[in-house]
Amino acid sequence: MSKVLIIGAGGVGRVVTYKCAQHPEIFSEIVLASRTQSKCDDIVADVRRDTGHSKMQTAKVDADNVPELVQLIRKFQPEMVIHVALPYQDLTIMDACLETGVHYLDTANYEPKEEAKFEYSWQWAYQDKFKEKGLLAVLGCGFDPGVTSVFTARAAKHHFDEIHYLDIVDCNAGDHGKAFATNFNPEINIREITQKGKYYENGEWVETEPHQISKMLTYPDIGPKKSYLIYHEELESLVKNFPTLKRARFWMTFGDEYLTHLRVIQNIGMSRIDPVNYKGVDIVPLEFLKAVLPDPGELGENYTGQTSIGCRIRGVKDGKERTYYIWNNCSHEAAYKETGAQGVSYTTGVPATLGAMMMLTGKWAGKGVFNVEEFDPDPFLDQLGPMGLPWEERLDVDLEMD
Repeated sequence: MSKVLIIGAGGVGRVVTYKCAQHPEIFSEIVLASRTQSKCDDIVADVRRDTGHSKMQTAKVDADNVPELVQLIRKFQPEMVIHVALPYQDLTIMDACLETGVHYLDTANYEPKEEAKFEYSWQWAYQDKFKEKGLLAVLGCGFDPGVTSVFTARAAKHHFDEIHYLDIVDCNAGDHGKAFATNFNPEINIREITQKGKYYENGEWVETEPHQISKMLTYPDIGPKKSYLIYHEELESLVKNFPTLKRARFWMTFGDEYLTHLRVIQNIGMSRIDPVNYKGVDIVPLEFLKAVLPDPGELGENYTGQTSIGCRIRGVKDGKERTYYIWNNCSHEAAYKETGAQGVSYTTGVPATLGAMMMLTGKWAGKGVFNVEEFDPDPFLDQLGPMGLPWEERLDVDLEMD
């Protein structure tokens, strides 16, 4: 039984708080903190009502401020921090965990606020610091990154001698009824998908223009959807940890209307991340856009349809070529009914909670900084379905990826 500190009160923070509260035998005490304490209060009130978990508290914290974070951690003395706020804040929270001697888990890798660039190098640089302190930091424990990396680890452990080709495929076939909205923080989402694409092939990274490469892919229970090659962070760690990979790519679905809105946003300068002076005040256009777009945490009520995310893998087993597809489909409506959040928040929050369970029960252990595929995938996947994200797998199927 452990006390846990959750930082971040958006849609993912809501799901993590719900899922932790459903397992009081592990998460005996829960503290939810964010910049806006009233959001934490609202979430905790809902969770306490629905789960009956009695030992829950809220707090206010600026996650950009290390001394404030240190003060918060020392006040509540959790065993670990689950960070589901902004990726800009990864390093400040890691610094605070080091100073206070608590374990760390996040769902997205660090990116500097002043540059739309995300990579693991900044966090991997903390390896020796966490190791020397005897602490464990787990990076990227959402769905993608997160479950997709665990899926890959399962494939390597049980079905392949060598993995040669990996395609991560992410489809959101849901409908929220809005003209334009992002499924997680608009600022982070738009920065991510307007970057140039990139994939790994034959030992090198190949760069493409945004949305330059696309193909129709068929998703279980959904059907064919146009899918676009983009860069996603788990590719960086997966090609490092599975060196037999000859090619690794990431595909995501976008509707035509969504891409049209995105092009307009870029063309009129609203995706800029550098400040512009307006009536004597410096304003970052993308931050202003975030303020006027729908809140992803409030999309769930009328959200229909489902997501489908998985890995399509080709390699060899016992000298013979083998194909493999492993995936999860998640209903937006079911996610909202359980937690008041839509499916994209749910598919991130459930694995974050499960990763924390793996750490607190010692099933994932170590000293230093780790990506999730470096741990045994079996105990995690044994619990993923019961936690709300059942998965399926098929061997020797047509992957549509050549």
